[in-house]
Amino acid sequence: MALNNGKVVAGGLVAGIVINVVGYLVNGMLLADRMKAEADAFKPGMADAMMSSNAITVSVVSNLVMGLLLIYTYAAVRPRLGPGPRTAVTVAFLFWLVASIVAVGFLQSGMMSWSLWWESALFWLITLIIAAVVGGKIYSEEGSPSTV
Repeated sequence: MALNNGKVVAGGLVAGIVINVVGYLVNGMLLADRMKAEADAFKPGMADAMMSSNAITVSVVSNLVMGLLLIYTYAAVRPRLGPGPRTAVTVAFLFWLVASIVAVGFLQSGMMSWSLWWESALFWLITLIIAAVVGGKIYSEEGSPSTV
């Protein structure tokens, strides 16, 4: 069955919005002080640069693209793994695993402590699961109901 591109985009944008909102709550509020302290300890002024309007715009757009890729992947594997939250969580876990491996660079460079990395990784996993399940609820192939 062919992908329903319109629903991939709709579900992906909703997933991207979820990622942005939860990311703001976690990174902009809950972990903000620790992230700022660790970024500035690594390089003074770095936290302010990371909060510039340009950096925030890039982050918001990147998160929307992440949401689109998340739901595109969900739609692509859905015929093999079946529709539903189990498949959405599987895709979210795959994305989390890849992102966590990439984020190890923050540890290696000294930009972040292990404890902050693990907290961020846990919140990122939860965020991706929520985004995949919510975005997956919107997706369905032509003529088939959404079953997430």
